Amino acid sequence: MTDLHKKQYTLSQLAEIVAGTVVGDGDCLIEGINTLQEAKKGTISFLANPAYEKFLKDTEASAVILSEGYSGKCPSNSLVVKNPYLAYAKLSHYFDYVLSAESGIHSSAVVHDLADIDSTASIAANAVIEKGASIAANVVIGAGCFVGENSVISECTRLFANVSVYHGVMIGARCIIHSGAIIGADGFGIAPSPDGWNKIAQIGGVVVGDDVEIGANTTIDRGALDNTEIKDGVKLDNQIQIAHNVIIGENTAIAACTGIAGSTRVGKNCIFGGGSGIAGHLSIVDNVHLTGMTLVTKSIKKPGVYSSGTAVEPNSTWRKNAVRFRQLDSIANRIKILEKNANL
Repeated sequence: MTDLHKKQYTLSQLAEIVAGTVVGDGDCLIEGINTLQEAKKGTISFLANPAYEKFLKDTEASAVILSEGYSGKCPSNSLVVKNPYLAYAKLSHYFDYVLSAESGIHSSAVVHDLADIDSTASIAANAVIEKGASIAANVVIGAGCFVGENSVISECTRLFANVSVYHGVMIGARCIIHSGAIIGADGFGIAPSPDGWNKIAQIGGVVVGDDVEIGANTTIDRGALDNTEIKDGVKLDNQIQIAHNVIIGENTAIAACTGIAGSTRVGKNCIFGGGSGIAGHLSIVDNVHLTGMTLVTKSIKKPGVYSSGTAVEPNSTWRKNAVRFRQLDSIANRIKILEKNANL
């Protein structure tokens, strides 16, 4: 970050933002935010995970966001809050630099005469906006983006460079869609026949709610008949595949490389770890947490934390355990026989 983009606040100003308490010098100037290990004078850091307490005593940060229990251990000024990680998340935006976008349509953009573009929207170089598309107030369409026929982008949403929004897609307000994301491509609908595969027309759309974030190179397929739906507040990481007619409930967060097969319904406030796989035509209730690499092959009807697979171990041990796993059915049958004989 150059001096041109530098942002500066007093510790007291930051405390007011997060409803925290200053221990030390409230007039201390803060110009950035960093980890305990990398922070220097003029920056603020945070301690949210007890595993990082060991770095607290040697940090060079001018201030540290932490909970009350660590206040006496901090060598510098403290900003005491109930939830340090949440406070860090809120303050991070005050040190972020996002390129501004001027309203108007770049001369190299291709915009259909029957597209509806609000005067406050920004359409960058080489973007394509097709017939009947609607771009609302303060929307930012990055360079090289494509917005298909009759799609709607609601107010204050931002598409970074090279996002593709197919026809008939509805995107809500204040969304963030990162580069390479594709919204509304055909779902994987094919029917077998003696002559090969027959493509099924994907005639539904995609509806994305408000305050949704979609990561880079994530793909969301259009519905076969009804719409694929991403509800308000959903957060999707990079390189996620969401198949046709999937519905994801409000405020669910999904980490990278997860795949969700067609027509599965995911509840509200769920968290899916990276690399998870969810089979099709399932239902997952609200407040389900899948740890990383979990494979879901049947519906989950109760909230809670779910896992599958085994953690990494030396190959020689894994090979032995894999053999034992294949023997489980035989062992179970032998136990049944032993129990039956014991009861005679």
